[in-house]
Amino acid sequence: MEPTTVAPETEAVPLTEVVTTTAAPVPTGLSEFDRAMGGGFVPGSVTLLGGEPGIGKSTLTLQVAAGMARREGRVLLVGAEESAAQVRLRAERLGALVDGVWLAGDADLDTVVAHLDRVGPDLLVVDSIQTVHDPAVTGVPGSTAQVRACAHRLVGEARRRGTTTVLVGHVTKDGSLAGPKVLEHVVDTVVELTGDRHHALRLLRVAKHRFGPTDELGLFEMVADGMRPVEDPGRLFLADRAPDVAGSAVLPAMEGHRPLVVELQSLVVRATTHHPRRSSQGVDPRRLALLLAVLERRVGLELGALDVYVTAVGGVQITEPGADLPLALAVTSALTGRRLGSETVACGEVGLGGEVRQVAHLERRLQEARRLGFTRAVLPESGPEGPPGMEVIRVRTLAEAVEATGLLGTPERAA
Repeated sequence: MEPTTVAPETEAVPLTEVVTTTAAPVPTGLSEFDRAMGGGFVPGSVTLLGGEPGIGKSTLTLQVAAGMARREGRVLLVGAEESAAQVRLRAERLGALVDGVWLAGDADLDTVVAHLDRVGPDLLVVDSIQTVHDPAVTGVPGSTAQVRACAHRLVGEARRRGTTTVLVGHVTKDGSLAGPKVLEHVVDTVVELTGDRHHALRLLRVAKHRFGPTDELGLFEMVADGMRPVEDPGRLFLADRAPDVAGSAVLPAMEGHRPLVVELQSLVVRATTHHPRRSSQGVDPRRLALLLAVLERRVGLELGALDVYVTAVGGVQITEPGADLPLALAVTSALTGRRLGSETVACGEVGLGGEVRQVAHLERRLQEARRLGFTRAVLPESGPEGPPGMEVIRVRTLAEAVEATGLLGTPERAA
């Protein structure tokens, strides 16, 4: 029996003959959101916004919806998790009660599609995809089958209608997006809203973006009237800094293409148990353990019987290797009681041999630090020249860095 052949619905064409179309992003009016998204929403695109409960996803999407409506767009907001009265009250508080925003509280997928036919929006926001259900698919809302089916249907509707769509999603305990992994594959953009719920800072990171780079960052401050864009994050992180206290070091960090000047703090005290504590907030605890071992072995500091606490101030998470050098200097400063200097920043990766290595974008980091008033930088030996008005101290090893900064010796004063 000969195999049957199926005629393709569309013919394959040479890649060189494919006609390209460009779609300019449409700004939302929320500056930090547009920065992270490469200028705004591309018409017809589908964006998945994830984040922990209470981090501000609904607040952000409502502000984005209001911004699009003010630009003469029509927005359909499907709020399946809250009542219409709750959404109205939040809109009043955020100053987002504007014409052009339509609200539907239906969780039935067929009803959502019917609203699309009736309203004809430029932007559809579904909050959240885990609450929408398809009557034709078995399973409760939020199950793998339901989330997969609803996402595929909504993505198809967005493509067919040219409607920009935002799907709000929950995250699991480990911080990954809940639901099937296919949810991230079928959308064009994956955006993560993160931050410490006990701090006002919120970070908007783009993990996937088919229309632009994924190394931009949006910064917001959660205030009473919503998400306020942070135009100058360096001054926010350093606003309440106490420069005359030992155990403090400043890192010019990089988040994507954006420099952020962050304070790292350390406290070293005598352990009261047989197992000294190693506590870190905003810093990788495994990286801290490695640095403490290098300080003991390569610098000669006695830390085995001491409790060590470190934190990145402001609720930010620091994961880059450039934080090694300032973190090690902060621990040394806390141990000896000698201050690093309020005008000093440090940046560099520390190896197991105690060597200090180069990190990326040092020029941009130093320019941002100089703009904020810092006049001295401790860098790897291969580091670049500093901007005008900044002294650069180059070191080969962590021991050299500790000696060059004067952190060893008698404490200057109780701190």
